Amino acid sequence: MGNSFKTILKQTSKDFKNRSVNPPLVRTSTMVFKSMSDLRQTQKKSLKNPRGGYFDYGRQGTSTTLELERLLTKLEESYHTFLTPTGFGAVFLTLFSILRPGDELIIADPVYSPTRNLTEKYLKDFKILAKFYNPNDLSTIKKNITKKTKLIYVENPGSNTFEFQDLGKILSIAKSKKIYTAIDNTWGTPYFLKPIKIGFDLSIVSGTKYYSGHSDVMGGSLAVSQRVFRRVLQAHNMTGLRLSPDDAYLIMRGLRTLDVRLDKHQDSTIKIARFLSQKKNIEVLYPFKKNSKNYKLWKKYYSGSSGLMGLKITSKNKKSVDKFVNSLSHFGHGYSWGGFESLALHQEIKEQGNRKFLKLKSNEYIVRLHIGLEDLEDLIRDLKNSLKHIK
Repeated sequence: MGNSFKTILKQTSKDFKNRSVNPPLVRTSTMVFKSMSDLRQTQKKSLKNPRGGYFDYGRQGTSTTLELERLLTKLEESYHTFLTPTGFGAVFLTLFSILRPGDELIIADPVYSPTRNLTEKYLKDFKILAKFYNPNDLSTIKKNITKKTKLIYVENPGSNTFEFQDLGKILSIAKSKKIYTAIDNTWGTPYFLKPIKIGFDLSIVSGTKYYSGHSDVMGGSLAVSQRVFRRVLQAHNMTGLRLSPDDAYLIMRGLRTLDVRLDKHQDSTIKIARFLSQKKNIEVLYPFKKNSKNYKLWKKYYSGSSGLMGLKITSKNKKSVDKFVNSLSHFGHGYSWGGFESLALHQEIKEQGNRKFLKLKSNEYIVRLHIGLEDLEDLIRDLKNSLKHIK
């Protein structure tokens, strides 16, 4: 790859024409050509090199979105990266690109609940069947494979419950059956894991989260291998799932400090995980205990860990768990994560979706924490004071 990840973030996408350290923000719907011949030549170039940024209409992108695509492709070490207006748009583009009526997909049980609704319910109307596998028992992937299986869809770690999976084994199963593979890599980002490099065909990241880093923009990316490029290109053109130049500019601005922010998120989260693990009624769902299965599977594939973690709290009283969350003064309460601020959510069982392999006792509750960039001691003090409410 040449330069390191950190250097690429800082040195890529300069605009020497205008002597700017950042590329210009270019907005347009109509692209103007000097002549019809000029327009046709551009179209021919686009057919010959669809990754080259030869646009004839604003929906296809501008120089701003092209620069973000190129930057993310370098970071992902992928063949190409497509941009979408939301992270969930990248999920939809993945499925729309690969699946057709009559196909089946095998998908991780602890998947993002909107992804579950899309695959389990909505796709049924298109005669596409979703089968869910146990992240702790990959033999459930093999058992679900049929001649109709087209895609294995992974989310790692599992949404809210943070199960880490043996990605190499999943890829080996898929390769032996010539099945496409996709992974939602929003938690790790290519800073900690490069899915295309290890063998995945499609890698999803919600740019709304760590890429942006400031909770003020939505976007998604889908990095792909050469094997699936043409399929995704066609679907991307047909759906019109395009990221606006304004959002692309903001995401690129956020990306410049991705490494610095993630290093800080990781450092604080590990220390908070150690603090919380000392509490008898709390199981920390985060890869920090070296003798745990999750740690070993995380360490096998990742170079680091981000700021999102889960807590399994044992309590006789659900209201005391709510009181713990509500009494936190430095943790906001809201969806999404990956920004500079800390967040806390009490995740109800129904919010996990129709999980088939999640076994929670009646006195067990899931709380999700995103550890932000605030002072570590302030966050620990806040948690310590609020933990007193758990009975």
